Amino acid sequence: MAQNIKVAVVIGTRPEAVKMAPVVLELRRTRGIETILCNTAQHRQMVDQILRLFQLKADIDLNLMKEQQTLPEITSAILLSMDTVLKQTRPDWVLVQGDTTTVMAATLAAFYNQVKVGHVEAGLRSYDKWAPYPEEINRKIAGIIADLHFAPTAQARDNLLKESIPPAICHVTGNTVIDALQLAAEMPFDLGKSPLKSIPFDTKEIITVTAHRRENLGKPLENIFAAILKISHEFYDRIHIVYPVHPNPAVQNAARAILDGQKNISLIAPLDYLDMVQLMKRSKIILTDSGGLQEEAPGLGIPVLVLREVTERPEGIRSGNVRLVGANPERIFNQVSALLNDPADWERMAKAANPYGDGKAAERIVSLILQQYMKRKSGTEPGT
Repeated sequence: MAQNIKVAVVIGTRPEAVKMAPVVLELRRTRGIETILCNTAQHRQMVDQILRLFQLKADIDLNLMKEQQTLPEITSAILLSMDTVLKQTRPDWVLVQGDTTTVMAATLAAFYNQVKVGHVEAGLRSYDKWAPYPEEINRKIAGIIADLHFAPTAQARDNLLKESIPPAICHVTGNTVIDALQLAAEMPFDLGKSPLKSIPFDTKEIITVTAHRRENLGKPLENIFAAILKISHEFYDRIHIVYPVHPNPAVQNAARAILDGQKNISLIAPLDYLDMVQLMKRSKIILTDSGGLQEEAPGLGIPVLVLREVTERPEGIRSGNVRLVGANPERIFNQVSALLNDPADWERMAKAANPYGDGKAAERIVSLILQQYMKRKSGTEPGT
């Protein structure tokens, strides 16, 4: 159809693929929209896993991942490649998600090509440009350029309004991670054929760990692992710790040096999304420096201890689902001990209301894009 609106969805990392999968599925089942899925492959294998899970295939695969590439290298590669893609495809909208280098560079390329930008998961702020690094600056750059902001929460929208972004282009949609979580939770899963088959779910309480952020590399990560080691010793007969170790050599080397060889610690390869959802569902506590898990775990009723000093997701802190513990070994140990030893404390966190949405964020996003497109055609578009 000649009058179809053309939407280019750009992803590059696993979190983007997870959170944009429901949006792509909704776009592709909506009449009047032509969807182009572009993968920068900032993360190669992890993105491929997600696309296979949701039965999606990139229309354009830039395959830009290289070993140990620097931020300037990946930024320039994405910017130049996306410039070519946009000149060839000429979409009406570019949709990006979150705060990665792919988001920042793709948004800038869209601006240079005068293409409208929709920012999914807009408005998150830590107000510390070094934490998370470089994500805080990435999302602020995207926020300056974006023509539609899809905020996951009212707090995120308020952050945008404080930056003088017009209210008419700031919308609270919920977080698409809940959409993805609900889709994944309904998928068939055979534990006996999964990488989790040897985990003692029936006899031990499971603590899941993820830790890999740049600001934690070095001494902070060593402190985190020291706390995990102490927890494993203190609660040896009761718990089992599962740590899917990030492929970054700096993370791998530190984890193996401190945690390897402990009978109640499983250092395993990074998990597919479906396996990770199933691991979270079966966990007692989650320790993480990830942003996405701060949103996903509350949707499953699992307490989260965040291995960071600040978070751009304060809603979980306020609701009680999430607590900040940083990389302080004593604080990590004390908080885990409290949750294991005090059932009422664990219950308060587990039963706190999830602030991140109802699983209909993708529907709202696609509806808003169509509305904006019609307003633009009629000359009544806001914020311009």
